Amino acid sequence: MNIGQLSKESGVSTNLIRHYEEIGLIQMAGRSENGYRFYLEEDVHYLRFIKRARELGFSLDSIKDLLGLWKNKTRSSKQVKQLAAKHLEDLEHKLKQMQDMANTLKHLVHSCHGDHRPDCPILERFET
Repeated sequence: MNIGQLSKESGVSTNLIRHYEEIGLIQMAGRSENGYRFYLEEDVHYLRFIKRARELGFSLDSIKDLLGLWKNKTRSSKQVKQLAAKHLEDLEHKLKQMQDMANTLKHLVHSCHGDHRPDCPILERFET
């Protein structure tokens, strides 16, 4: 199949497919006699895997590790769980940081009168 068909079947843009090839996340495509890239059905599976992992916020480096584990049928599920658990821990930490930011901003917005006066607790907070 060509890159357009691969893109349609996998849900990954052609630009992203090329990028994944360049960084070694997926194998470089074979080339036909006329120089066009051609892909196999397994490439669809790899790209869907990558897409799902990206949707869960995994980094490209982690996805490389996950792909390696996915391909290695002798690996233990413990390795996969450890990688996913670490990612979950990172996500929960980021979520807490974002919740703290939202709470602080909510307080500042509530404290600002938002009227004709020049004093503003939001700007004052940024000054300190």
